[in-house]
Amino acid sequence: MDQFDAYGHAIASLSLWGMMIVVLSMLSTRHRTDAQRCDCGKPKRDYSSPVYRRERAFMNAVEMAPAFVAVTVAAMLAGGTPFVVNLFASVFVVSRIAMAVIHIGTENQPMRSLAFVVGILCIFILGGSAMRAVFF
Repeated sequence: MDQFDAYGHAIASLSLWGMMIVVLSMLSTRHRTDAQRCDCGKPKRDYSSPVYRRERAFMNAVEMAPAFVAVTVAAMLAGGTPFVVNLFASVFVVSRIAMAVIHIGTENQPMRSLAFVVGILCIFILGGSAMRAVFF
């Protein structure tokens, strides 16, 4: 496993991301009542409701997980520059933690969007690092 020693931060970021999704999963079910649920069991769409915002923060994290894991693992396997891979994997996780806190705690759409865009840019940079290592 020596070939992965240089990617310690990226590996820690993957681990932290997995744990964060589990925590958000637990938070997403707190204080749900039958009155707040649609027929499908999900909370009714209402951004003023913390119950709805917790569910959305969890679902957003789940939706982003495959892309983050794929590009981070691809960048490590392809031999992407460790500094770049570590930096952007770490920034991704920090931006997504910030997004979850903003999403759950406030209705501040511009700040949530900013954190989302930072995370998306990290995914593209990590994917680009993998592609660069393979093709150039």
